[in-house]
Amino acid sequence: MLRMVLMEKALSWTRHEVEAKGLRRPGECKISIIGVGGCGNNTINRLMSLGVGGAECIAINTDIQHLDIIHADKKILIGEKITRGLGAGNMPYIGRDAMLESAHAVERLVSGMDIVFVTAGMGGGTGTGAAPVVAELARKNGAIVVGVVTMPFRHEKGRFEYALKGLNDMRRATHTTVIIDNNKLMDLVPQLPINSAFTVADGILANMVKGIVETIALPSLINLDFADFRTIMSKGDVAIVGMGQSDAPDRAEEASRNALNHLLLDVDYEGADGALIHISGGTDMSLGEAVRAAESVTEIMDEKAMVIWGARVDPNLNNLLRVTLVLTGIRSPQLLGGYQVPETQLFNLEPFAGPEAPIDLGLKLFQMEPKRR
Repeated sequence: MLRMVLMEKALSWTRHEVEAKGLRRPGECKISIIGVGGCGNNTINRLMSLGVGGAECIAINTDIQHLDIIHADKKILIGEKITRGLGAGNMPYIGRDAMLESAHAVERLVSGMDIVFVTAGMGGGTGTGAAPVVAELARKNGAIVVGVVTMPFRHEKGRFEYALKGLNDMRRATHTTVIIDNNKLMDLVPQLPINSAFTVADGILANMVKGIVETIALPSLINLDFADFRTIMSKGDVAIVGMGQSDAPDRAEEASRNALNHLLLDVDYEGADGALIHISGGTDMSLGEAVRAAESVTEIMDEKAMVIWGARVDPNLNNLLRVTLVLTGIRSPQLLGGYQVPETQLFNLEPFAGPEAPIDLGLKLFQMEPKRR
């Protein structure tokens, strides 16, 4: 009986949440989602088309033409003196300088925020150079800052080198940085045209952010607690995301398996020290299904890992159940393949060597330079 009452209350909140959008009561969490550069702006566009409640969507760019076609709650053209609205020309240092020129405008927007998501593509000019500065400003103003970045293909040599530098800058500036790897995306959907594949990445990224934000900020079946979110993200460093869904009879377990099998970075997740699980389903989703979906993930986690989860009813999903998974604190050796530079260590290979002594070895000297004519 108690379960029925709780379920009906959660559903009634969900049905009437549209009326509550835009209101802010004392104690509510203030959240901003900031897309920087072309890729980040596209994510904001996708979020606006999906409709995200409980957060403000902000687009930042050096390219005024791209900014003009983006739908956002607020838009900021940065570096007008440096770029004249023509973009950063794939030069991260120009993106960074442009952001520093306009830092005061961005600082006003992030002031007082509890959570700031900074999303960008690594490898170009504006996202790579400006996004870490945005993250630094938000963190300096007291927000929990989560970076969400996409990495280019490894064959894009010049972009990939820029991307590695940008990723390291983001890791230093944020509390946690979620990495989405285009190389892994191509493995998961190899037959899709490249533009469609990027749309898939945008969709995964946008749905992840939307799900987390709304489960914190809006009434849900099971709400994510901000204090827990802050704890798990504060020590996150590198994180990976996976998404799975199912409409099978065992959809809760299958959706969780699909999420674990479709992680967008090729790493071993068993070393993760934290997990954020978001479960969404249509109006027929039961509390028991949400619990089973979460349990299917926690079974593979270390006993000491911190796990937080939330569940939310989304009438648009009909009979689908969707699991979005963020695993934090990834320290897999596989990251050394490109996203993490191994620390150099020096070893004494001759601990018992004696003092130096002459060996009476005579060497003949030869003329190494060609003779001049």
